[in-house]
Amino acid sequence: MKSMNFMNMFNTRNNSGFTLVELLIAMTIGLIILTALSNTFLIQRKTYDVQEQIVEMVQTARAAMDMMTREIRMAGYDPAGAMQSSDPEDAKFVGIPYDANKLQIYADLNGDEDTDDSHEYIKYTMDSDYPFEIRRDTGGGRQEFALNIQLFTFVYLKADGVTEVTTSAENDDIRQIKITITARTSKADADYSANNGYRTHTLTSLITPRNLGL
Repeated sequence: MKSMNFMNMFNTRNNSGFTLVELLIAMTIGLIILTALSNTFLIQRKTYDVQEQIVEMVQTARAAMDMMTREIRMAGYDPAGAMQSSDPEDAKFVGIPYDANKLQIYADLNGDEDTDDSHEYIKYTMDSDYPFEIRRDTGGGRQEFALNIQLFTFVYLKADGVTEVTTSAENDDIRQIKITITARTSKADADYSANNGYRTHTLTSLITPRNLGL
């Protein structure tokens, strides 16, 4: 008889389910876990986005520098000897003329003694008309070349690699070009305090054109 009463009491307690307090505690724990998981996801997502922007920024700077390096090295290419004259007035072109505002590259790629054909004259500029952007012109007008560029500078150097060329009167003395490109991320990060929230990556390259001074 006592055994049956005990079983009835046990069944009664089981059938009663969770109390309101137990339910509130379970919901609170669940919300805490859900909040923690959501915060972890958001942090991981932001970290991924930041890393993705950094990779894109670095690739932009490297790609721009690689292409400019290849084209600068061809400057002054002159298979017909059109610019190899003792009289400067007889020279058909200068491989890299001095200009403080734009980088110009001339090369007689097909040997027809001029630089009027496609890609024989290339110009790189970065000015207030196209902020944070390098533009490239091969004769058909300035086109987008590299976006999200914060700084683009070039220094003309003589053969010693130290002395700078500062006037067009010294065009014949140009032997090297020092290029600096600073790319930035496409979006600002509110948690990054420097540079108004934009991370940056700077590349500097000293390029020696193969055909100048031959």
